[in-house]
Amino acid sequence: MNWKERLRVIRDFPKPGIGFIDITTLLGDPVAFEEAVEAMTEPLRSRGVDKVVCIESRGFLFGAPMALRLGAGLVPLRKPGKLPAKILREEYSLEYGVDSIEMHADALREGERVVIVDDLLATGGTAAAAARLVERAGGRVEAMLFLVELAFLNGREKLNGREILSIVRYDTEA
Repeated sequence: MNWKERLRVIRDFPKPGIGFIDITTLLGDPVAFEEAVEAMTEPLRSRGVDKVVCIESRGFLFGAPMALRLGAGLVPLRKPGKLPAKILREEYSLEYGVDSIEMHADALREGERVVIVDDLLATGGTAAAAARLVERAGGRVEAMLFLVELAFLNGREKLNGREILSIVRYDTEA
């Protein structure tokens, strides 16, 4: 499948100079959505994944069906203030400030094999924070999976040599 044909690039969103990769066109095509989930799941089938950790919010769209296919549990990473039980929080730097993600403190057991899933890898800050959070909770990050990777933003550099899998790769701006 030509994945880039299934995605839409919206120029100057959310601000001038940005080419936003819109996944809603892929999600709206049930065949493309199914094939994307399958392509993201396939490399993990024989790896004994215990939990799929997905990053709010678009990571949920891919993480949930992947967890079901892998027979794994699902752990949502949320923005601050969204989880009701005891949490762990990890901060990360943004272009203009700091943000954070949270997970339930009891979401992982020591040594569980985890794959982290999100829709897009850009600068790597959120994904790196997710990996730190998983490790603080006792999990082992087996791989990080993304539908889209904006390779020209060098997000892999923040992920400390972790295994990164992506379905669609943009080597230059879209």
